[in-house]
Amino acid sequence: MSKKTLKRIAEALERLSPAAGKAPDFATASAFVWHADPDRLEPVAQVNRIGVDLLVGVDRSRDTLMANTLQFAAGMPANNALLWGARGMGKSSLVKAIHGAACAKHPSLKMVEVQREDLPSIGRCLNMLRRADARFIMFCDDLSFGHDDAHYKSLKAVLDGGIEGRPENVVLYATSNRRHLMPRDMIENERSTAISPSEAVEEKVSLSDRFGLWLGFHPCTQDEYLEMIRGYCDAYSVDIDDATLRAEAIEWQATRGSRSGRVAWQYFTDLAGRRGVRLA
Repeated sequence: MSKKTLKRIAEALERLSPAAGKAPDFATASAFVWHADPDRLEPVAQVNRIGVDLLVGVDRSRDTLMANTLQFAAGMPANNALLWGARGMGKSSLVKAIHGAACAKHPSLKMVEVQREDLPSIGRCLNMLRRADARFIMFCDDLSFGHDDAHYKSLKAVLDGGIEGRPENVVLYATSNRRHLMPRDMIENERSTAISPSEAVEEKVSLSDRFGLWLGFHPCTQDEYLEMIRGYCDAYSVDIDDATLRAEAIEWQATRGSRSGRVAWQYFTDLAGRRGVRLA
């Protein structure tokens, strides 16, 4: 094959390959979403979050994560954090609320959300962030890994195991319904069929061990559920007496078959709509 032909092939391949991602102007927004193929960070005009003072029943987790975040924003060492536990109890809301509160004091603190399906490209995202002057909370929501799922390997190298490691200006916050990021039946199955059961799932379970902070979220009590709704009513000036609120809120949770912060917000959204109060 001639040199001319090889050159033409090389030029064609170069045209097919995606261009290297270019970092955005991080001063334009406080939060960004990572997209792969082509690699880019899209600014978020308005982050969907509520005030940190409206989160009820998570005081210890709130205070711990706030202290860790302010520590990081001030340029000090900080831990990666895994928020795990009951569905609808404010794990994602807490991360976004904490970022909003910390960003008010430290405008150079940015948040970058990475979807689970984009984890294989997380190294390229970190290379883009590594060169920036800002500090970043990398946020992975609803993180879990099933059978034959190798995405965890990309995240594992970023957390602790890679040669480059995590950049000094990046900390990782992730939420999951599972403490070990994998289903219990998967753990038991791999242990029962492995040659060395004690080490069968060590590689995947060790991923959660690489988070320095484990913050657990448990189902709320009825009093906490009602307190959440009352807090929303006060914050958005929705007028309703306690007896009516209690009766309607309990009926709402009964029809849903569950009680959580998410259910509380859904009831409040319905209430605000009926009372003609805008939430935007």
